[in-house]
Amino acid sequence: MKFKIKVVFLLLTFLFIQSYAQILSPVGNWKTIDDVTGRKKSIVKIWEENSKLYGKIIKLFRLPDEDPDPICDECKGKNKDKQVLGMTIMWNLSQKKNHWKGGKILDPENGKIYGCKIRVIENGEKLEVRGFLGISLLGRNQIWEKVE
Repeated sequence: MKFKIKVVFLLLTFLFIQSYAQILSPVGNWKTIDDVTGRKKSIVKIWEENSKLYGKIIKLFRLPDEDPDPICDECKGKNKDKQVLGMTIMWNLSQKKNHWKGGKILDPENGKIYGCKIRVIENGEKLEVRGFLGISLLGRNQIWEKVE
């Protein structure tokens, strides 16, 4: 009888851990919020490929006086003069316990590439995104909101 209870307990623990890990996954669509203006800017789709996270812009929220189909004229390399919509702006993040780091993030407004660290917060409803130069102390955070 004790053996059956232990097996059931272990099974329930495993199922709880699995469901908790899924809740905290950053895979999905996220509405980006500008940390300076508080305005929604885009929707970024984050996906996993070969145990790394990537993100690309799948929708832009533009003001009436803004270019509805902007290009990244400040970007360098392969993104130079490419459309922002559809652009991969986050790449090569690896999971480390409850966060993902080690990758890069591109700010298409200024064309700069930063180190990147992300973590899911508030029961999976928000994503804390940190872009930084050098060490992660020198950077800034944005909070993105989960989109169904």
